[in-house]
Amino acid sequence: MSIFGVDYAWGRPGPSALKRAGAKFVCRYLSHDASGKNLTRSEADELSRAGLWLVVVWESTASRALAGRAAGIADATDAAKQARACGMPADRPIFFAVDFDATSGQQAAINAYLDGAAAVLGRARVGLYAGYGPIKRAFDAGKIRWGWQTYAWSGGRWDKRAQLQQYSNDHVVNGVGVDYDRAVHDDYGQWRVGVSPAPPPPPPPPMEEDDMPYGQLNNGANAVTPVSFPRGTLKAIGFVCDNGLQDLPPAQLRVAVHDAHGWSITQVTVDSTKPKTIVYFKDPTSTDGLSVQRSDDGQVNVAWDAS
Repeated sequence: MSIFGVDYAWGRPGPSALKRAGAKFVCRYLSHDASGKNLTRSEADELSRAGLWLVVVWESTASRALAGRAAGIADATDAAKQARACGMPADRPIFFAVDFDATSGQQAAINAYLDGAAAVLGRARVGLYAGYGPIKRAFDAGKIRWGWQTYAWSGGRWDKRAQLQQYSNDHVVNGVGVDYDRAVHDDYGQWRVGVSPAPPPPPPPPMEEDDMPYGQLNNGANAVTPVSFPRGTLKAIGFVCDNGLQDLPPAQLRVAVHDAHGWSITQVTVDSTKPKTIVYFKDPTSTDGLSVQRSDDGQVNVAWDAS
């Protein structure tokens, strides 16, 4: 998955222009800068009313994290206060910026800074904005739960644990310079004023062997047979028919499969003189049902099973 968003500092493109550009979320700053860089409550209200999600990052200076634990405590305290004033729910994370090419030798100081932030926010709310190296090392050390990785200083590598990716800089929306970002996880730390995203549904229980769905398609011209099952439990559906016994033409089917990306349609022919016809799901982890429509006169008996 990939959800498009932008980040910017001093300019304000406005929600209408952002939505026209295709943005679904906006990453904004918290800091000690009083010159207009920071997210304000009025801006947060305006973006939220427009249906845009927000993400916040704390950045005072590019290498502030090298100041260690005490700096992390101080910054997280100020960041939490500013975020609350902007209407951010108390369960949402704050990202802390390491905005330079930090080396492995500097990671101990960065980790100490993140420890300081966790002492204020709790580890579950601590995120890091950085290049590949600091992001990977912080995840590996268990110092962060959230990652916003920039392509800068990353050499084309992406840590899959990072929920956000800043993948291109120096664009313009409504006369304001912005960077392009993408969310690659459903939950990437987003919020609206007073609103956290709904938690994902629990995974369905595993299906027993005897619970494998099967049946016979409805007969008749254009007859439709819906098939539902718990999301992510099946990978494919197969069809067989008895047209040979009935001395009839093969069955013609229109198979519509539903997943997180919407509906995909496949036209198939089922013939008793050939092996089982199988439709493999494009995204089995999110597939939660399908519908099969007869594209023939509906006389041929067609059996199906999904696994």
